[in-house]
Amino acid sequence: MLLFVSVSIASWVSCGTTQSHFVYVTIPAANQIAAYREDPNSGVLTAVAGSPFPTGSSPQSVVIHPSNKFLYVANSGDNDLSLFTIASGGLTEVTPRTPAGTAPSLLAMDPAGKFLYVGNSGSDDLSVFSIGSSGGLTPVNLHITVGVSPLNMKLSPSGSFLYVAGVSQPQGIVVVYSLNAGSLSLVGAFPTSSQASPFGLAIDSKASFLYVANGPPDNSISEFTIGSNGLLTLINGSPIGGTLNNPFSLFVDVSNKYLFAANEGSGNLAAYTIGSGGDLTLLTNSPFATGTQPSLVAGDPNGKYVLVGTQSGNVQVFGLDTSTGTLTSFATYSTGNGPSSIAVLQ
Repeated sequence: MLLFVSVSIASWVSCGTTQSHFVYVTIPAANQIAAYREDPNSGVLTAVAGSPFPTGSSPQSVVIHPSNKFLYVANSGDNDLSLFTIASGGLTEVTPRTPAGTAPSLLAMDPAGKFLYVGNSGSDDLSVFSIGSSGGLTPVNLHITVGVSPLNMKLSPSGSFLYVAGVSQPQGIVVVYSLNAGSLSLVGAFPTSSQASPFGLAIDSKASFLYVANGPPDNSISEFTIGSNGLLTLINGSPIGGTLNNPFSLFVDVSNKYLFAANEGSGNLAAYTIGSGGDLTLLTNSPFATGTQPSLVAGDPNGKYVLVGTQSGNVQVFGLDTSTGTLTSFATYSTGNGPSSIAVLQ
């Protein structure tokens, strides 16, 4: 089973339908990152020349700089980070690599592209790096103790707060930090009301709501409202269950109307509408079938397509009906081995 999941979408200046998007997928078992051009009008993926590109050992997470010039990969097996420059979708690694904590598995970047935050699953801590004009990384703090092994990590859209999901026996928690020029201040730790591991984590683009996917035995989603100070408040009736079966990854579409949960245990996506108060309502035609063990969900910047990575070694592309939330699968692309992370660039 994949233990960590990361999905990111790079910043973009415009969302016109004449420009290609690029999709990057880390493949831990092959020590590679696959790169695809996505046609913004059809959603069709075409491998970029030179793809797949070699990384360090067991790449677990990928994130793109908002300038669209640089891409970073967390190499869990080598305890370091790779920097790549991006040109026409292709990647060129800049060496030497940058040491991080033990088993770096999660990456998050502030919207201004000034700081990179790293979750280290082996040393149960966080590392922070400042980002130079040429993309180079300078350590700010390499060992910030979290108190849990980071399972997922998200920045608020403003870049003001960092949310880290993990387990503090006997239940899952979300640890919240406020951020100031790369410095972290603890806001608090908030139980998910679940005794399961909180693998999935998603925040809407308005930073109003945060959602946590709780694995077995709970098989549920915890729903929170987010205060202006970053504090989390559990929504009445949360967590919710229903048709969930080992939910592993969560994704909120760009319209903030729908949330999708990858059910690794049943090979499908559960789809929900998001209410004005952040509560989730299951769509009547949910779930939507995927390949075996879906563990990643991402979307293109136009909001027209949803990408699903499966542990059977595929990336599946769905068309999204933005008026109903219905997904229609129309293409599947083999990655050879199970992906661990997806990032999308325009």
